[in-house]
Formats: sequence, structure tokens, C-alpha cells
Amino acid sequence: MFEYSGAIHMHSIYSDGTGTIEDIAAYANETDLDFIILTDHNNLKAKEEGYERWFNNTLVIIGCEINDMQNKNHYLAFGIDEIVGTYKKMSCGDLGCVLSAIEYINAIKNKGGVGFIAHPFEKRTHIPDHPAFPWLEWDNKDFNGIEIWNHMSEWTEGLSDKNRIQRFLHPLKSIVAPDEKAVKIWDELNNNRKVVAIGSVDAHAHKQSVVGFFEVEIFPYKILFKSVRTHVFIDKELNLDCRKGFEHDKNQVIKALKEGHSFIVNHYHGNGKGFRFYAEYDGGFYNMGDEIHFDKSKNKMITFKTYLPKEAKIKLIKNGKCADEIEGLNSIWDSNEIGNYRIEGWQGDKGWIFSNHIRVVDVNKKS
Repeated sequence: MFEYSGAIHMHSIYSDGTGTIEDIAAYANETDLDFIILTDHNNLKAKEEGYERWFNNTLVIIGCEINDMQNKNHYLAFGIDEIVGTYKKMSCGDLGCVLSAIEYINAIKNKGGVGFIAHPFEKRTHIPDHPAFPWLEWDNKDFNGIEIWNHMSEWTEGLSDKNRIQRFLHPLKSIVAPDEKAVKIWDELNNNRKVVAIGSVDAHAHKQSVVGFFEVEIFPYKILFKSVRTHVFIDKELNLDCRKGFEHDKNQVIKALKEGHSFIVNHYHGNGKGFRFYAEYDGGFYNMGDEIHFDKSKNKMITFKTYLPKEAKIKLIKNGKCADEIEGLNSIWDSNEIGNYRIEGWQGDKGWIFSNHIRVVDVNKKS
């Protein structure tokens, strides 16, 4: 399989971002991103105007971020050709979808799209101009995954009067790890069905006054492209040379995200390319996002293997709990138990790499 590194969740001049598509794509090229996914609020105008294509060595995919009329339940939708529902102005002046979250999740699924819950557990109340946008509709089972790590959300949630200037000047150093509650819920949901995790930047390149007399751009695209990335594994190499087969390339990336053939990395702490987590069982090979149908009567062990690009604290997480922890570049574990297995890589107290699960289910109880 081929590995590609991407940045997900960003906004342009087509909603509340400050960058043109050309500028954003240029920054992506400069930071060696293989793909980016644009998610302007409640519209696909960039796609309609022909911006979903290759820009030099970066594949630009156009999705959207949908929210309800209360500006809650933000949902990232990929792989749709037209927006779902109708939209009206909310009290804040922005647009909101008149459909409920459950309705637009179902509509996106019915159109063949893929969707991820965005920044699900925001709770801040200390910044009136930037209120929280939490997810409230947990009864729906048709979402594909959860954004467990959102750079802008983590940065803003931790902002205070004491650290304001420091966080403005060093937007990458303040990012520590995925949202703990999002990770906990993600692990729990995987006890019943596959739910995929992604990491994102949520870039807008907003300009803000720092101390009242000068303005800085926070979350610049080029800076955030060096932070939280999602790497995918696909079957066929992206067609970088002849630029043909764009739709096939795009669909491969979206399919990998849907299936969880991916992992999250904070690029600021090191390039994640080369990370692997896989399992071998009964002659089969299983990647992140795959499901092993385990037959205990065969008396065969499952072997899990992981490799990291540089030394780190490696944690094997089983069913949401740390089953083992070592320092190093690689490790091997054997198991004959059902459950959901994933890897975390840490650089000191900073989160670095988070894999999607390999789910082990009883052969008689396939999900």
C-alpha cells in the first residue's frame, strides 16, 4: 500500500477563511502535503468553480462543514457533489442548515458521502467572540468517524489572559494531545461498530489584535500545515505525473479515510511517514481500520506489530486502556483475545502518533 500525508478541515474566502484556494494549495505544496481537504461552511462553491484538482504535487479535495440552525453539530462531509438541505441565516448572521443533524448525516450517507463529527466536545465560555460548537446528536449511528484532534479547538480551549501572547506567538508548541473525552468516546463506540478517527487543523488564518495596537495572523495555513496531519494508506499510487484519473485518486483518499486505513500525527514533533501498525493472523495481513474475524477454536495467536520513524514512548491500547508501554522504535505483541487494538506514540508528554483501531471480533459475531 502507498502512504500519503494530508491536512484536513480548513476554510477559505468561500466562507470564513482569509486565503484563496491558490494560496492555500501553494502553502500545502511548500509543506510537502500530498493532499488537503477544504471544508468551507455550508457550501461547495470552490468545487463548483473548478478548484477540486491537482495543484502541483498536492491533491485538493473539496468537502464542506455543515452545522444546524443553532450553530451546533458541525459535520465534515467529503465525497458529495452537491450540498444537502437548504440554508438560512442564523442569529449570528452566518448560514445554518434547516435540516437536523440526524437528517443531514443520513442525507450525506444516502448520496454516497463520508462524514466526520467535528470538534465534538468543545465547552469554552471564556471567549464570547468564539463560542463552543459541540456535538449533541449522539443517537445517530450513520456517521463514519470523529475528529478526535483539532488544532484550533485545542488552542482556543486552552487560551487564557495569562498565556494569550505566548499562544499567539507559538501556535504549535501549545498543542499537546487529542481531546481526552473524544478519544474515550471513540474507543467506546468501537465496541459496537467501526468508528474512524481523524486529526485536523481547522485553519482559517484569522487576523486578531493581540494587545490592542497591532494585528497578527493566527493559525496561518503554512504554520498549521506543520501540525496535526492525517496519513492514509491506499492501494494504488497517486497519479502525480500525468495528472490523469483525478476522480480515482480523490476517491482512493476518501475511501481510506472512511475505512480507517489511516493514522494521526502531530508533524511538529516529527515526520510520521513510515509508521506502521498491523496484525497477522491465520495467514492474513490486517492494516489499521481492518477487522479480524477471530476463531478461538483454531488455537492460533494474533500477532500485532508496530514500527515508528523515530524512538518514542509506544503504548498499545486495548479497549481504551493501556495494555503495554515501552520506549523504542518497534514492538511485537501476541494476543488471543477479542477487542479493539490501537497504538499511541508519545514524545515525552506530547502526543505524536495515534493509529486507528484493528478490531478483533468473534468469528460468530461479525459486525
